[in-house]
Amino acid sequence: MELDDLLNAMDRAAANLAKLEDVWRRARAFIPTGPARGSHPEYDDLRRAWSDLLSGLPQIDGWTITDDLPDSDEIGQMFIDYFEISEPPIGAFEAGEQPAKDLAEYRYRLNRARRRAARERLAQLTTVIDASLPRLLVDVARDSQARLEGPEVDQITTAVDEIERLLGDTAQRRGRWSDLHRHLHFGQGHDWYDIAEFDWPSVRPDIEASTLADSDPLPVPDIDLGQAAAGHLTGTATTALPWDRLDDDGYERLLFDLLRSFPEHDNVQWLMQTRAPDRGRDLSLDRVLRDSTGSARHERVIVQAKHWRKKSVGPADVSNTLTVARLWEPPVIRGLIIATTGRFTADAVDWTEKHNNTGAAPLIELWPDSRLESLLAQKPHLTASHGLR
Repeated sequence: MELDDLLNAMDRAAANLAKLEDVWRRARAFIPTGPARGSHPEYDDLRRAWSDLLSGLPQIDGWTITDDLPDSDEIGQMFIDYFEISEPPIGAFEAGEQPAKDLAEYRYRLNRARRRAARERLAQLTTVIDASLPRLLVDVARDSQARLEGPEVDQITTAVDEIERLLGDTAQRRGRWSDLHRHLHFGQGHDWYDIAEFDWPSVRPDIEASTLADSDPLPVPDIDLGQAAAGHLTGTATTALPWDRLDDDGYERLLFDLLRSFPEHDNVQWLMQTRAPDRGRDLSLDRVLRDSTGSARHERVIVQAKHWRKKSVGPADVSNTLTVARLWEPPVIRGLIIATTGRFTADAVDWTEKHNNTGAAPLIELWPDSRLESLLAQKPHLTASHGLR
């Protein structure tokens, strides 16, 4: 099935669901909350409308809403029956609230299905924008008032429009979405710099969050974990990770999640690095430093991800990264972390130690694959969620 056809079907289902929710909002006032007999004509019409609308809700994983609105006369009689036997009317209240439960269940399933459908395409579109923005701004002055045009502009604009279409109303928009669309509309050089440096990094986490809710399970083998743990186990626990399973984008997502998982890290953000020779993408965070007196201070730290498996990071790479990181000032950068899935050469380590010994800011930390594997060993849920276990 075509993705667009599926989205159209989901949009219609969502519209029908909204109509049902409106019917229930009006009908709810007629549901008895105590002993009563009879039914109101308006409620009877709402029951008919509800029944007509149910055909507009397709099944989701084999389930949909099939029950009509409850008969208000029957619920009123249930209250009478409970009263006569001196029992709390729990069943009557449950019958009266069942439509609300069904509506909530269907909306949950619909949002989950939409996330599944959009996940892969959203990842492709974010990669397109990540790659196109740096190319677009090559040789463009930061204060340029010229309107930019060309295939890169069209590609980014189309990608943003499609992202909005894929997200629908299932995503929480905490980022600078309105600023993004305003800058796209005007499209001058300085607008595109704002998009690259502020708007896109702020909306990207919204897109990533929309693709996997906390309730979406990871696949697990069909075994009883307790019985397996009680049996005879062979082999050893490994810390080495299959880094080749991740592309550059996947590695950066993993690093972003790892940095956010530490309680002393605040305000972890993506940064779009348009001037790095390898088009690397940086992250920033505020490291919270506390002492025993209860005092705390924040240090700004820049982190660059280098998903290098076949090449070690040399002294020139460290020096270039330091130069690029300083472009993000102000505010002043106190720390620079270079995290690679490979290794650092001995010369790179020596160069870093000499730099740090001078006391010049920022202090540079080198995270080779062994350091990352050690940190991730303490957070196995991250390696599992990113497909490394």
